[in-house]
Amino acid sequence: MDWFYSHRYTIGIVVGVVFGVVTRLNMLRTDYRQYPTYPHGKIIHISLGVIAAGLGAVAVPALLDKNYTAVTFLSLAAQQFRDVRNMERQSLTKIDELELVPRGAAYIEGIAMVFEGRNYLVILSAFLASLFCILFAWYWGIAAGILSIFIANYFKSGNKLGSIADIEAVPLRMDGPDLFVGHIYIMNVGLQDSRTKIAEHGLGFLVKPKNRNARVTLANLGQRQAILHDISTLFGVYRDEGEPSLRPMAKLDMNSGTIGVLLLPQEKDVEKTTIALHRVPVLESAVRMPSEAGVNKQKGS
Repeated sequence: MDWFYSHRYTIGIVVGVVFGVVTRLNMLRTDYRQYPTYPHGKIIHISLGVIAAGLGAVAVPALLDKNYTAVTFLSLAAQQFRDVRNMERQSLTKIDELELVPRGAAYIEGIAMVFEGRNYLVILSAFLASLFCILFAWYWGIAAGILSIFIANYFKSGNKLGSIADIEAVPLRMDGPDLFVGHIYIMNVGLQDSRTKIAEHGLGFLVKPKNRNARVTLANLGQRQAILHDISTLFGVYRDEGEPSLRPMAKLDMNSGTIGVLLLPQEKDVEKTTIALHRVPVLESAVRMPSEAGVNKQKGS
């Protein structure tokens, strides 16, 4: 026990760094969006995670020794992570120019925000593990570290499209050159060849908002573009550059707030596509909650 007390700062820092890095690794995924890329994108984010873990773990001894000046380095870390966010934004914006179905500015901003926020979760995890290890015992530090990983997992993901909308597959309908998804007009398709390809490869879906908040969220152009990009990434897209008539689209029914989604996947599978639509992320920048405004709340509620 005396040995632990004399080395408690060192043990606390080591435990904090370990759990900080584990937390970052747990949140690091290269999924169907192929971001971060492997291996260099992962190396960058793991390196930043190690730095964030070290900052969170070292902050505890600095505070306990009342070395408050040393804690100001956290403000420098925050600035560095904001610079990382800007770097991610610029990189993804450049890449987006080459996509057949681009992510859109709102999706890119969401990704950049997520990677900045995850570094702060790493700092929190390392801080908690180091704090409990130094103040109590090493096993309490491990318990706090495990708990912090669950906390980070809770905050690492947001809502999915299926939680705010009902999604229904509907047939495409051609009325002369006019293309409809259900009752929603999509566009005028002038060429017979394009109509044939849309009829052969196209899928139609109606995305119906569950409440007034979801209605405003779905009307956001960035959210609609995110839907098109995610599905096109998962199942491919039947188009090439310079073919505007073979472009996935999402149009709004202004009366009901329903979104009509036209997709042109290379892998045409209604069931899989419906499941994938339910899992499309709801962008933080697209979320609107007009029902929370005082003017919209009922009296006495």
